Amino acid sequence: MINKSTFDFLTKLKKNNNKEWFDKNRSEYEVAKNNYKEFINELILAISKFDPSIKMLEPKHCIFRINRDIRFSNDKTPYKTNMGASIAPGGKKSFDAGYYIHIQPGGSFLAGGVWQPPAPQLNAIRQEIDYNAAEFRKLISNKEFKKYFGKLSEEDKIKTTPKGYEKNHPEIESLRLKSFIMVHDLKDKEVLSADFIKHCSIVFKAMYPMNNFLRSATD
Repeated sequence: MINKSTFDFLTKLKKNNNKEWFDKNRSEYEVAKNNYKEFINELILAISKFDPSIKMLEPKHCIFRINRDIRFSNDKTPYKTNMGASIAPGGKKSFDAGYYIHIQPGGSFLAGGVWQPPAPQLNAIRQEIDYNAAEFRKLISNKEFKKYFGKLSEEDKIKTTPKGYEKNHPEIESLRLKSFIMVHDLKDKEVLSADFIKHCSIVFKAMYPMNNFLRSATD
């Protein structure tokens, strides 16, 4: 499970986001990091029971570094105040459809799908939606899908009509997406619950059919 001490560290880091404080509290960070690593290892095992494509993954291939890339950012704080991991075939650098977990006091969530894929993959997914619209509609209207995600995130959505499609296409709103993401928000008490692995597994299993659809576009 995610220990409360891990949450406490992230809370303190948010208030003291500087290298001097981090170096003084590195031992506390290592404890939190190891807790998250152990949790991700258990989560990989749980997901692999219904999605064998991620069975051979190791936590180190999924967990993002806590250091921020500040080269092109106006925000120069050096550390993320969350712990994140992308569990997908090929690991965190893969564009394959997978599962994402974001742990942050007051802002934790589970997500899945494909985020900002390269143009060839994006075009292939749009084509799959066009060719197999009935299957796609069945997936997004599924009871479990609607229960946990409501609908696909519209965070990355263009206002124009994608090249090659008519503006009155029956699936035009989905074809305008540039990311195909499912999001499930979490309460802090859920994250710290002893049943959190089980909850994650249930939510991610509800994502699995859509992930399979997205993967099939580039098979």
